[in-house]
Amino acid sequence: MNMLLDFSIFTRAEYLQWIFNGVITMLELTILAWLLAAILAVFLAVLRMSSSRVGRIFATAFVEYHQNVPLLVQIFIWYFGIPSLLPEQTQQWINHLGSEFIYSLMAIGMCMGAYMAEDLRGGIRSIPSSQLEASRALGLSYLQAARKVILPQAIRIALPTLVNHTVLLFKNTSLAMTIGVIELTYVTKEIESQSFQTFEIYLFTTVIYLGISILIMVLGEKLERHFRIVTR
Repeated sequence: MNMLLDFSIFTRAEYLQWIFNGVITMLELTILAWLLAAILAVFLAVLRMSSSRVGRIFATAFVEYHQNVPLLVQIFIWYFGIPSLLPEQTQQWINHLGSEFIYSLMAIGMCMGAYMAEDLRGGIRSIPSSQLEASRALGLSYLQAARKVILPQAIRIALPTLVNHTVLLFKNTSLAMTIGVIELTYVTKEIESQSFQTFEIYLFTTVIYLGISILIMVLGEKLERHFRIVTR
């Protein structure tokens, strides 16, 4: 049986506009979730380094929860559960801004922040503790030593796994379609349901995801190479 591919759907301006808007939403969600994850990862890593027992317990509990509960469940908790705990005025304000996007952003960013925090923790553990002690002896506070001495080295060491988790974060944005975020996967499903050209539209979407994933990995490799040159 011969299958004839028909890519005529991509000549329709309406579908092309949908795909373009879906890609933009996907990239916005990726970038904002990554920024949230990166900030959170640094915060959790510093807590794990600290002498505060409460801080270490909180960071450990946060990481364990987000690493052991499926991301899809976390998205549903944020979308269906968290709003019921908020004042009605706050709910209306979030709904006005776009609750689907905001809650998926929070779920994906916090989940991937937990993974990135473990990446940084692995980098920190590979740095001799004497460096922190020497920094404190030179008069740096704990936060100054972490920011100026420990974290820059930990980031360089953890960069390969951070890049891998960046790619994973990007791919996980597709789960946002389950609560109605109109990103690329959502748009693909809508086009498929109208055109019935399943293989063509999903092939096109696969190429987009693959291309962006490869681009992230290439940029990460260039960044790794840059750090290797700088630190020689």
